[in-house]
Amino acid sequence: MTGASPGPSVDIKAQMDRIYGAMAPEAIPWNKAEPPAMLVDLVERGTVAPCDAIDLGCGAGHYAVWLASRGFCVTGVDISARAIGMAGRLAGERGAACRFVQADLTAAVPDDIAGGFDFAYDWEVLHHVFPDDRARYAANVYRLLRPGGRYLSVCFSEADAPAFGREGKWCPTPLGTLLYLSSEQEIAALFEPLFLLDDLRTVEIAGRHGTHLAVRALMTRRLAAGA
Repeated sequence: MTGASPGPSVDIKAQMDRIYGAMAPEAIPWNKAEPPAMLVDLVERGTVAPCDAIDLGCGAGHYAVWLASRGFCVTGVDISARAIGMAGRLAGERGAACRFVQADLTAAVPDDIAGGFDFAYDWEVLHHVFPDDRARYAANVYRLLRPGGRYLSVCFSEADAPAFGREGKWCPTPLGTLLYLSSEQEIAALFEPLFLLDDLRTVEIAGRHGTHLAVRALMTRRLAAGA
């Protein structure tokens, strides 16, 4: 895969703990109370029925709590311990029976959640996972799901670089984070050995300060890797 990270390594966990610890929740661009229309549509149309689900990069837990309110048994995972604390408090306030786990899914899958889910999704997370870590991340998502489980991934498209005032695939942000923007071809090459791609396309999604172009991939876990 092309696009190895430029310069020194980035400590994503430290960045996210700083953002969740120092910023007002309403100022964090991706921290939105309402679930994305794309996720709502999958649930309301019955494409994804209530099941054991995992929210990858759950942040403050809004989408996990929403899924729980729709009958899903939800586990949320995030690299930031501060985010996990916020998610747990939100679930407690809403009476949602969600479980939240702090973990880095570019490193390893905790044994107690491996192979336990029928639906996984990451919303605006994969652009924080750099090319050198993506194969390991994809393999970990595969390990989290049961055979035949569904997976939705939505990340910023390389066509969205002008929205950040940039050219190319690497986008520093005002928050001090660094994003890697993807093409449909990259996403296909990353996931096809492990998943059947049911729907792969570039779509427009709503952001806090306007719209973004994103690569949407809905896929199904293969019974065996490469099969």
